Amino acid sequence: MTTITVEELKKRMDAGEQLHIIDVREPAEYAEYNIGVKLIPLGQIMSMQIEEIEDLKNEELIIHCRSGARSAQACMMLEQAGFTNTVNVTGGMVAWQQMMG
Repeated sequence: MTTITVEELKKRMDAGEQLHIIDVREPAEYAEYNIGVKLIPLGQIMSMQIEEIEDLKNEELIIHCRSGARSAQACMMLEQAGFTNTVNVTGGMVAWQQMMG
């Protein structure tokens, strides 16, 4: 697992990079505020219901949650499942919203 800051992530998104970003928060949190990425709640990752990302094992997978704790857990679980390039967004949506002011 490597890490990326919200500033770095936003720069890459703004540059139009094709990124694989996953939000591991709960659906209610996602409905409240999200950055338009795929939602796979942490519980689903814990129970290995990850068919939809199975083909991304060797791709960079950027994972965020509210603050960075759940996404770190998700990164570790995915690494155990054979994903080779997981990236945790430090500070999560809390940091993202602060950055956006």
